[in-house]
Amino acid sequence: MKLMTKQLVLAAATLLAVTGASAMDAAAAKALASKSACLACHAVDKKLVGPSYKDVAAKHKGQADAEAKVAARIKSGGSGMYGPIPMPAQPNLKDDELKLLAAWILAGAPDK
Repeated sequence: MKLMTKQLVLAAATLLAVTGASAMDAAAAKALASKSACLACHAVDKKLVGPSYKDVAAKHKGQADAEAKVAARIKSGGSGMYGPIPMPAQPNLKDDELKLLAAWILAGAPDK
């Protein structure tokens, strides 16, 4: 019984930490995506020029290195993963910005 209580407390603390951090990070990530023109080609739940963020998240679900892969793809751009239309590179984004965008996308691009 003690182990179960500890697990519940840990789960609740994790949920609170993630929820609080996500709200602030989501707003910053969405602003960065807008500033970087990502939203001209991508939407949260429908394909525009590029895939929806939810499709990207689904494609990488369960991959341990998903955040690094998505961040690298944002930085280098490319084509072929979702079709022939190339995604322009974002070489001027800093590593922490790339990581923020990748985490936001893999979370389904939450609004808050």
